[in-house]
Amino acid sequence: MQFPASWEQAKEIKFEQGFTSPAPRDYVGSGPLVAPESIALYNFTLSHNFRLILAYHTQGRVIYWRYLDFIPPSSYYIAEQFASSSGYDLEDTPFSASFAGYKDWFIQTYNLPGYTIECGLGENPLPISQFNTIYAENEGILVLGTVLGQN
Repeated sequence: MQFPASWEQAKEIKFEQGFTSPAPRDYVGSGPLVAPESIALYNFTLSHNFRLILAYHTQGRVIYWRYLDFIPPSSYYIAEQFASSSGYDLEDTPFSASFAGYKDWFIQTYNLPGYTIECGLGENPLPISQFNTIYAENEGILVLGTVLGQN
């Protein structure tokens, strides 16, 4: 949640929710692209010609496929394919989590499909006992993402 896609709005929302300092979840940092891992992913993306991206999270067995009113060509069709192969639901990102994500920045910057895949159920950290199920549910997404991302 440190990407330059409405980062200020993300900060406002998360600070109102009490996430005001480094923590295991929902802290947006002191600015966009401050954390080394965010900078690394940002630079890695800029140096490649990705046709779509997958951002993996754990919590809810859903696929978030759009950023605000940005709907890149083919993004919904691909999301439907991912949902069909995984059994996950397609949903709009909840408003309180709709800003400053990697997917959000990618869609806004490139007008190409980006997806946040929320895998697994329960409270984080998810137990390792869910790994085989999560992998089986997501194998089709990974294969389809590779194939569709080359077109």
